[in-house]
Amino acid sequence: MMVSQEKVWFITGCSTGFGREVARTTIAAGYRVVATARDKAKIEDLVTNKENALALTLDVTDNVQVSEAVKAAVEKFGRIDVLVNNAGIGYFSSVEESIEIEIRKMFEINFWGLMSVTTQVLPYMRKQRSGHIINFSSIGGLMSFPTLGYYNATKYAVEGISETLVQELAPFGIKVTLIEPGGFRTDWSGRSSVKTQTAIEDYKETIVGQRLAAAAQGGGHEAGDPVKAAQALIEVVESEEPPMHLLLGKDAYEWIFNKIDALKKDFEAWKVTSLGTDFE
Repeated sequence: MMVSQEKVWFITGCSTGFGREVARTTIAAGYRVVATARDKAKIEDLVTNKENALALTLDVTDNVQVSEAVKAAVEKFGRIDVLVNNAGIGYFSSVEESIEIEIRKMFEINFWGLMSVTTQVLPYMRKQRSGHIINFSSIGGLMSFPTLGYYNATKYAVEGISETLVQELAPFGIKVTLIEPGGFRTDWSGRSSVKTQTAIEDYKETIVGQRLAAAAQGGGHEAGDPVKAAQALIEVVESEEPPMHLLLGKDAYEWIFNKIDALKKDFEAWKVTSLGTDFE
């Protein structure tokens, strides 16, 4: 694929997982890339001897660091064309047993951190009258799973505000795409997810207990290939008509159509009641 090498990518959460692979792939493709992570030492290898790459320290929950990183990127390369909001964590627990401090920490990273970076980058994109925001959501932002209720909530929030941004930013030539992966071999469940083991006896023999036990074993057998996911992001960025939503993985594709069918069934079953609530 031909790439627009003058484009500048700004990527969060590059120390591991999707972020690292997207940074590695875009740098190799010749783009100018700003790779960021809370621990800069973990991404120095990505940029060593690469004139088209810059590594920066960035905790997305620190507004001062966000401002400094965005300014440093513009000072280095003159612009930001593609923002990849990848930084995020997971949390496994039943809703009833979830711990508030862990929930709020996840919202600060997955939602408020994403929005902090976005709102700091937007003035530059508006001035350019161009840009592309790539927000990592999840299949869990389109449908919910047991033990991931609050994680689902963070991703539903990302979905909702991104769909608003699509409409608000279109007049400025800025595009927005939501990335919705299924299971990928990024060690997400083992590396960057907190797990609160069930303490309420009623949950232990249910799907909650089963899923927590599976999560505790970590991943490594998922069908999704992070390298192919990174290549898919380049395809989206180079497309003249990029999608608002991009499902990644066969599992995500199949799950969402099952959800759509279930929604249709529910809506049609109660159609008379729904339509009967308007004034005559």
